[in-house]
Amino acid sequence: MYLPKQFNFPEHARNIIRENPFASLISNDDQGFPFVTHIPIKLIPHSTDPKQDTLLGHVAKGNPHTGFLRSRPSVLLTFMGPQAYMSPAVYPDLVRVPTWSYVAVHVKAEVRILEGEEAKDAILKQLIADHEPPYAQQWRGLPETYTQPMLNAIVAFEMKVQDIQTKVKLNQHRPESHAAMHAAYEAGNESEKSLALWMRRLGMAA
Repeated sequence: MYLPKQFNFPEHARNIIRENPFASLISNDDQGFPFVTHIPIKLIPHSTDPKQDTLLGHVAKGNPHTGFLRSRPSVLLTFMGPQAYMSPAVYPDLVRVPTWSYVAVHVKAEVRILEGEEAKDAILKQLIADHEPPYAQQWRGLPETYTQPMLNAIVAFEMKVQDIQTKVKLNQHRPESHAAMHAAYEAGNESEKSLALWMRRLGMAA
C-alpha cells in the first residue's frame, strides 16, 4: 500500500492484528482476478521478529478459495482498524480540506494447508480461547458425531509472514490540528474514540 514515512509504524502491527483479527484474505482466482474471503485470524508471534510471525485461519471446504490456496499459496491479508472522517474544522485556518483517518495492516504470506482433524481442532480451540474462553468446555463436551462433520467441513491453514506493512494515518504531519482533532474524536462514536486512543498512544495528545 501507499505508505508515506510519517504514517509508517511497523512496531504496532501485532497490536493492530490482535485488536482487529477479522481479516480480508485475498488471492487470485483462476482468471487472475482477486478473490476475497473474510475470516478471523489467530496471530502466533515469533520470539523476536514480527516479520517471521505465523497466522492461523480456516475457510469452509466448499469455498472456492480452498483451491486457490492450494494452487497459489501466496496471499495478501488486510486488517482494518478504526477509521473515521476528519473535518477541516480541526485547523485554525480555513484554507484546508477534509481527509480520512485510519489504521491498517497489510500482510503478504505463504499458505500451508494443515491436514487432519487434530490440526483443525487446535486452530478452533485457539480462536475460542481468544474470543470466548468459556465456550471451550462446551466444545470439548460435544459428541464426535457432531464435531467430526464440523471439522470435515473446513480447511485449516497456517500462513508464514513474508512482508508486513503498518499504516497509522492520523495527520501526524499537521501538528496544528492535533488538539482539536483529538477532542473531536474523543467526543465521537466508538471508532472515533479508538482513533483518539491511537493519538494518545503515539504521543499526539495528552
